[in-house]
Amino acid sequence: MKVSEKDVAYVAELANLELTPQERDGMLRDLNSILDYVDLLNELDTSNVRPMAQVSAGENEGFGDAGREDILEGLRPSLPHDVALSNAPDADGTFFRVPKVIER
Repeated sequence: MKVSEKDVAYVAELANLELTPQERDGMLRDLNSILDYVDLLNELDTSNVRPMAQVSAGENEGFGDAGREDILEGLRPSLPHDVALSNAPDADGTFFRVPKVIER
């Protein structure tokens, strides 16, 4: 499977990105390079490799505290909904109102 120029243009439009022709060419090249590498990895025989539930064998092996217990120290109740809305410059009673920032 190869990514086409049409695919890059479509995804850029979905992401609301304006790409120059050079950026489009770079994206096309990079995405196809990634897919080529995935095809190469798919050629590997992994039938004797056990599935992993976790990428590190032990705690703190390059992933910080990924397996730590949640620390409850310093937890406090969240702000009540009505109090949060009372601080808003514009709200409708349920939600904050914000100006529209994305236009098509």
